[in-house]
Amino acid sequence: MHKTSAWPLALVYLALVVYASLFPFEGWRDQGIAPWAFMAAPLPRWWTWFDVQINVLGYAPLGFLLALAGLRSGRTRAPVLLTVLAGAAVSFLMETTQGYLPRRVPSNVDFALNVAGVWLGALLAWLLQRTGTIDHWSRFRAGWLTPDARGALVLLALWPLALLFPAAVPLGLGQVFERLEEALAEFLDNTPFLDWLPVRDVELQPLVPGSEMFCVLLGALVPCLIGYGVVSGVRRRAWFLLVLTLVGAGATALSAALSYGPAHAWAWWTLPVRVGWAGALLVSVLLLPARPRGCAALALLALALHLSLLNQAPTSAYFAQTLQTWEQGRFIRFHGLAQWLGWGWPYVAAIYLVLRLSGPDSAPRQLPKMPR
Repeated sequence: MHKTSAWPLALVYLALVVYASLFPFEGWRDQGIAPWAFMAAPLPRWWTWFDVQINVLGYAPLGFLLALAGLRSGRTRAPVLLTVLAGAAVSFLMETTQGYLPRRVPSNVDFALNVAGVWLGALLAWLLQRTGTIDHWSRFRAGWLTPDARGALVLLALWPLALLFPAAVPLGLGQVFERLEEALAEFLDNTPFLDWLPVRDVELQPLVPGSEMFCVLLGALVPCLIGYGVVSGVRRRAWFLLVLTLVGAGATALSAALSYGPAHAWAWWTLPVRVGWAGALLVSVLLLPARPRGCAALALLALALHLSLLNQAPTSAYFAQTLQTWEQGRFIRFHGLAQWLGWGWPYVAAIYLVLRLSGPDSAPRQLPKMPR
């Protein structure tokens, strides 16, 4: 049996599906009809290909991860069938719960499309297993990564998804202080505890270009150092650095294209960003031979500096208008999937790094030599 990263990824994705399905969690009410009555409702007269695609594609990763986890762990028989049943149960629960929300409409078509998405994802995982692709990945992981690489793999897999949510500074994940302060003040309004909140003497000041450059440098360096902690060998780390850079730039460009339009996909590639990213690449190259434990310590330090610097700056009014584009209309479905990843990824990474540093140092897995 394998200690696969598919299980934690499946649980994370399941939580995101629940959030996206029930957002914004407001106006709960009982309509006086059975929650499952939508199953017998007539088919809707109006639909769009966007709704069809988003319902199928939204559940396909869940089916893929659940089936892959079952195949990799070897704990279940007929993993595709069990995955489809589990996905159907999740979709049915989400649709019935949506009947209590005024902004959501349960639909038998959505339920069917969700189940189809789960089936397609599970089928893809089964095909990869049958064709030997999963075994190739196992051998690749054994040769490239340390045995305890699961946590780092989960973080690195979620990093490009977190970058999809627009950030005030490119790669600037975790800027939550201002929003947390406003949310806490609103929650404690008209209570004596409101006076307990600290009052700032001065307003938050926008980042100057030098600070923005440093934020980009640290934001690009942190995932690289997390990967260095589990990737063995200088040459392999160099390949990892190349892939990580391309993925990070591509995810940031895609986020800009979704926010401002395809014509502005590279509008974020300003001089401070270029200098900061170049500095991160230079530092990453110099750290190619560093020990895994040292990389984890440096990643934790860089993450602390990044969050401290980033949360001392406010979000601009123009950036707030960009967030409204995501929080309304079509992007409401992506809003729940990317928002919490963009806010929470650095803090989960910090917990992972602390736990890694508190445990024993890990050595690369040695592959058995084949007899000649």
